[in-house]
Amino acid sequence: MHSTRSRSRKLLFLVLAVGLVAVLVAGYFALPWLRTHGVRLVRLRQWFDDPAAHPEWSVPAGERCGEAPFLLPTDGYIGFTWGDAFRPGHSHQGIDIFGGQAPGQTPVVAAYDGYLTRLPEWKSSLIIRVPADPLSPGRQIWLYYTHLADTAGNSYISPQFPPGTSEQVVEAGAFLGYQGDYSGDPNNPTGVHLHFSIVLDDGQGSFRNELKIANTLDPSPYLGLPLNAATDPGALAVCGQ
Repeated sequence: MHSTRSRSRKLLFLVLAVGLVAVLVAGYFALPWLRTHGVRLVRLRQWFDDPAAHPEWSVPAGERCGEAPFLLPTDGYIGFTWGDAFRPGHSHQGIDIFGGQAPGQTPVVAAYDGYLTRLPEWKSSLIIRVPADPLSPGRQIWLYYTHLADTAGNSYISPQFPPGTSEQVVEAGAFLGYQGDYSGDPNNPTGVHLHFSIVLDDGQGSFRNELKIANTLDPSPYLGLPLNAATDPGALAVCGQ
């Protein structure tokens, strides 16, 4: 009986020790994340509560930051940047700009000249082909926009670009639609914002899968802002910073 109790205590101590190590390891990785990304999350909560109280956090649609080649694609607070981690094993493939207004009110514009496509099944998304990457001559890239619809999938995309639109010429600054909160699930809206990403070409004249960060580019040099979560964690992304 004494031997059985002794083994049970040892097993309990072992389990507790392993649990303590797991907590310490999790804390080691979590605390730096909270110190950096947490700053942006706190700001985002404050922005949701009262956007008018923080106009200095907002970027304006159509503005160019310094010598950057792209125009800013919409108004609002850049709450999430390229490489942000929302869950284990996932890295955000673009930037999220929160307009601070109701769905269907914050305009979205083309960041650069190109050829716009809207696939027949796309309710809230557009993609613009840029034949010549301004920062990498000879490379083709794609500019992806999404969440331009309400929770039920009613589109806020300009009537100029109906489903099935293919290779329609657009100039930088052209009106594309309005920010929405469409997620594909009416019971789980995203919050009103634009998701914007720069997608690599697949080498055969089409775009790669935007859901993988390896298929996208850091938008920082294209927009002239600190938009890389790895190198600029917690940075306030506004022109002139």
